[in-house]
Amino acid sequence: MNETLSLVPALVTGLLLGAIFFGGLWWTVQKGVSSKRSALWFFGSFLLRTSIALAGFYSIGRGHWERLLVCLLGFLIARLIVTRLTRAAEKPTCVAQDANHAP
Repeated sequence: MNETLSLVPALVTGLLLGAIFFGGLWWTVQKGVSSKRSALWFFGSFLLRTSIALAGFYSIGRGHWERLLVCLLGFLIARLIVTRLTRAAEKPTCVAQDANHAP
């Protein structure tokens, strides 16, 4: 029981790292597409997001593969959550206008 409770901070950290990484990716795509220096946006964001994620995984792991695995699980769960939230934000709110057009 006590060992399971020690894995909770690793899961929370993984969720936070995933939210930062994938939320930052979504934000970068939004800003980078309309920018004149999109390569700079994408490269800079990649370096920053990867550095944060690697530093977080390194600090959580500390030689314990169980914590590293749980952190990775949280990271992947955050990916699913961010993907679902960003898809919901991109869907049009008024579907009735599309229904008026016949193929």
